[in-house]
Amino acid sequence: MKKLKAGVIVFPGSNCDKDAYFALEKSGFNAEYIWHDFEKTLDYDFLFIPGGFSYGDYLRAGALAKFSPVMKSVEKYIINERGLVMGICNGFQILSESGLLPGALAKNKHHKFICKNVELDVINKKSPFTSGISKEKIILPIAHMEGNYMDDYENINKLESKNLISFKYTDNPNGSMNNIAGIINEKGNVMGMMPHPERNTVKLLGNGDGAYIFLSIRRHLENGN
Repeated sequence: MKKLKAGVIVFPGSNCDKDAYFALEKSGFNAEYIWHDFEKTLDYDFLFIPGGFSYGDYLRAGALAKFSPVMKSVEKYIINERGLVMGICNGFQILSESGLLPGALAKNKHHKFICKNVELDVINKKSPFTSGISKEKIILPIAHMEGNYMDDYENINKLESKNLISFKYTDNPNGSMNNIAGIINEKGNVMGMMPHPERNTVKLLGNGDGAYIFLSIRRHLENGN
């Protein structure tokens, strides 16, 4: 079977792109880097927008990256449902700033950078990103200053009622409304989350829980479920 193609989008200031590349290759994808000025059609099965500090996080995290040429291509990719898109940490912030996922990521409640492992409740196991997770809880690392997920109450209730929340923090580290750690869009082809699955895909670096997410994506793309 031909390997699925995955593109890792790299902005000036991205610093988790190599972790993403490793995790994708380990999970059976053929991974490639995509520079931020790429404007053509994205011919990939899966797009990964990594963490880091795109454009130095000036103004606020993701606020400048949304103007990169590649984000126009990402928007078309999502609208045309060409494949799946996942944004991690700064990638989630970029998707939110671009209007491709709802809500906003504000400064953590204690206004401090947080870097530690956290326990997550797996809320939605029926999405392409989570269908292969058998556990009720997983452990992943976080590393962010602006991870406090916020939206108005109407939209938060919509996320809850439509089962668009993929993960919640068991013990909320940053003040996120409803303990939200990750969400998907209504079409189900985009997920954003603050924790880093790409940093925990081998047991040597933790418990390997992040691998479940990448394997879920691969299985969905290969089998359509």
